[in-house]
Amino acid sequence: MNPVSPAAPLPLNQVLRGDCLSLLATLPDRSVDLVFADPPYFLQLKGTLLRPNHTAVDAVDDAWDRFDGFEAYDRFTRAWLAECRRVLKDDGTLWVIGSYHNIFRVGAALQDLGFWILNDVVWLKTNPMPNFRGRRFTNAHETLIWAARSEKSRHVFNHHAMKALNDDLQMRSDWLLPLCTGGERLKRDGAKAHPTQKPEALLHRVILASTEVGAVVLDPFFGTGTTGAVAKKLGRAFIGIEREDVYADLAEARLRAIPAAVGTELVEAPSPRREPRVPFGALVESGAVGVGEILYDPKGEPRAKVRADGTVIGASATGSIHRIGAEVQRAPACNGWTFWHVRRNGALVVLDLLRRQYRARMKAA
Repeated sequence: MNPVSPAAPLPLNQVLRGDCLSLLATLPDRSVDLVFADPPYFLQLKGTLLRPNHTAVDAVDDAWDRFDGFEAYDRFTRAWLAECRRVLKDDGTLWVIGSYHNIFRVGAALQDLGFWILNDVVWLKTNPMPNFRGRRFTNAHETLIWAARSEKSRHVFNHHAMKALNDDLQMRSDWLLPLCTGGERLKRDGAKAHPTQKPEALLHRVILASTEVGAVVLDPFFGTGTTGAVAKKLGRAFIGIEREDVYADLAEARLRAIPAAVGTELVEAPSPRREPRVPFGALVESGAVGVGEILYDPKGEPRAKVRADGTVIGASATGSIHRIGAEVQRAPACNGWTFWHVRRNGALVVLDLLRRQYRARMKAA
């Protein structure tokens, strides 16, 4: 596929073949929502690494991972990061993954260029390759840095989707995920097609966490297309840049085999923060909650009554559902929507359900 000119439409859902710096320069300013970068790690390997049975380890020794030294690697890193920052929208973010060989140099360059680091995430591998020489700890993780374009960016973070993905517990920055193996690992002539193919589970988490449906995801080191594959499955658009034709061919074949995303409602990451605000008083006005109706705590104990103005009367005070909920629990704060319940047909119903029903009626009106 051919490079695009600055005046051309954004080359969505394409693999652009060639040098990443040259092709990044053709993309318009502030045109993408997310960058995921898996750059060369500059592993600096010398000699052949052998297993205890004297067979050679399939290590990364490709030309694309070779540089003349740290100075050359740093120049390359700053150049592609600067281009990525240019093409990111003001509220866009960048993820970059690396190992101890390069991630600290990348992190310093990020900060020097004006990115604002949001998190560093540790990918803990469930099945890492052992240290065959027995002279170091087994290297069982890689590090991802998540950074906003600037300190002022209002970045997307789908907190509730990540919490749901983690069995309703807030997701932490240590991610236990397996390496790319089995049927997911692309093969060529019976061998690994790419030495550092990332698992789709890793990209699923990255893209779902930090984009919305329809977002544009750029990968300047596209490889065999994992970023594009996951983006397509999640209803996001992608732009891939890859200089090695063999990888680009594999990526394009892989992407052609993936059907379009299922319905938007199945791949979006809804957030209460993006929903229209509904005050408790609106439920009282509409009759969804009655004046004088009793509010119950989660155990079914009657603890408050509803007033006409949307406040509630507790045992010793009057105030919002949040304030009285906190007082009842002797807690510093309370989300009254998830604490208070009403009775409907003899069963306890949480107020948040009535709020969701009210929003649905608003949208349908």
